[in-house]
Amino acid sequence: MWSYEKPDNLMEWWEESEKKFKDNVLFWVHNNKGSLDPITYGEIGRRIRNARGGLAQMGVQEHDAVGIISSNRPEWAVLAFAAYGRNARFIPMYEKELLETWKYIVQDAKIKFLMVSTPEIYEKVKHFQEEIPTLENIYIIDSQGENSLAALEKMGEENPEEPLTPHHDDIAVLIYTSGTTGAPKGVLLSHGNLTYCSRAGYRLYPELTEEQVGLSMLPWAHSYAFSAELNNWIQFGGSLGFMRDVETLPEDLQIVKPTYLISVPRVFNRIYDGIQAKMSDAGGLKKKLFDKACATARKKRELEQEGKSSSLLNMQFKFLDKIVFDKVREALGGRVTGALTASAAMNREIGEFFFDIGIPIYDCYGLTETAPAVTMNSPGAWRLGSVGKVLEGQQVVIDQSEVEEGARDGEIIVYGPNVMKGYHNKPEETAKVLMSDGGFRTGDRGMFDKDGFLWITGRIKEQFKLSNGKYVFPAAIEEEMKLLPYVANAMIYGDGKPYNICLLVPDFEYSARWAQSNGVSSKPEDLVANKDFTDMLKQEVASHLKKTFGGYEIPKKFLFLKDDFTVENGMLTQTLKVKRRVVIDHYQEEIERLYAEDA
Repeated sequence: MWSYEKPDNLMEWWEESEKKFKDNVLFWVHNNKGSLDPITYGEIGRRIRNARGGLAQMGVQEHDAVGIISSNRPEWAVLAFAAYGRNARFIPMYEKELLETWKYIVQDAKIKFLMVSTPEIYEKVKHFQEEIPTLENIYIIDSQGENSLAALEKMGEENPEEPLTPHHDDIAVLIYTSGTTGAPKGVLLSHGNLTYCSRAGYRLYPELTEEQVGLSMLPWAHSYAFSAELNNWIQFGGSLGFMRDVETLPEDLQIVKPTYLISVPRVFNRIYDGIQAKMSDAGGLKKKLFDKACATARKKRELEQEGKSSSLLNMQFKFLDKIVFDKVREALGGRVTGALTASAAMNREIGEFFFDIGIPIYDCYGLTETAPAVTMNSPGAWRLGSVGKVLEGQQVVIDQSEVEEGARDGEIIVYGPNVMKGYHNKPEETAKVLMSDGGFRTGDRGMFDKDGFLWITGRIKEQFKLSNGKYVFPAAIEEEMKLLPYVANAMIYGDGKPYNICLLVPDFEYSARWAQSNGVSSKPEDLVANKDFTDMLKQEVASHLKKTFGGYEIPKKFLFLKDDFTVENGMLTQTLKVKRRVVIDHYQEEIERLYAEDA
């Protein structure tokens, strides 16, 4: 049994922070004036107590299930912590999700009380009450009717209810993984899992204090943002603004002016690509100054890594940092001092760039089933390209029993107070990953270096073998390809085949520049049919990949697609991972045709 530090449940986690930071701003909310309205910890605390009383009036008891369909907003947190105060299970769902997925989760989790964000979503799900016996009430956040959140809070204000204190082994949330295959699995995470995880990660970041402002851009319905951002920020008294939409991110950065970011590599890759494209378009003196600043920063970093320094170089860097990198930092709001990223390892070149401009991005690693953090880079210990060192209190073992002979890596197995209790209603699936000694089989491949940094090398289930016996780890190739500005998305295929092929979605916004300079149509359907364009793309990909990968790994043929993989068409998970089987099934005929050409 693990020894959990107090507070070891999210109800007391919140109460402790509310007492400490009552007058601090917790949320900055966009208004219709182009500015932000503050909501304090004390105001949110009052609403949590009222909502808790309302849930009690609705008959929500210990271990009942309370669900929400909403994007990040203050009310999401209000309902979550109200549910913990009833010792109920909280089940968050993505606002942009398929109707059948919502229904599956509500049914599987036996949700008793459901909150939705808008009347439009309510209209889509109101029939669930007739079809799902456990579902008793559906309430709406953006409403003033009888079944509104405001009505629930008023009910609780008139009928206050003292909180119940969950045990650390009680289930706090069911987070449904939008897996790349099969139905979603409800991951049972306890209060102890979650409080341990946020606390262990936070201790590696002494700079996170109550002055920190974050910009919430990843859904709290995913364990990474839930633990690293929402629960984490609450423990140190920081405040959070909100990204309204991916398209408004540049504007939201300017309005919120965050000091620290919790995000994913894809966001930073896009920022990096945008900076590089802008400099290339500017040309002339601006481009020369930018290149000089990058080169100077790189030399300065390399010298420092050798324990050396140059006064002249430091002076040059200080000057170039002020006239060049200051403008880059301003584009991110002007106050960002660092960031945490997960879901895939940062590209080393891009990671070094952000370190050089004064915004270090620290890679971490974990899964929903580990609440999620297992390893982290941090200001005290980091190595670009790795995913950091194992968090205190956990043990990670590299198991080589399921990998090919002679491999230096193996499957990552995690032991610790962050390991889930299992998959809800799926004992067979649970037995496949939870070992008798408490270890969790991640399905990821990795290895430690001599200093204890973990490096991810692939995924057991996603690796495949070519007909020549060579193993291929497609995700690593795909991530490298997506660093090219011309590539929006890519999927490598070749299981049992003589060579790899690639399903490639061009970045049509960037590719429009090529079309304009070559005097051709920039319509997606025209570009993917343009041999000059596709030949150029093939050459760009091959030239880029040969720096890192063997010849057998580089795709020999391409299927160029005018439509991207998206959550809406079912080809991406909510965390933007490709659903390989769905993509293969959809393009099966075209894939087979590429291989048949040889025959």
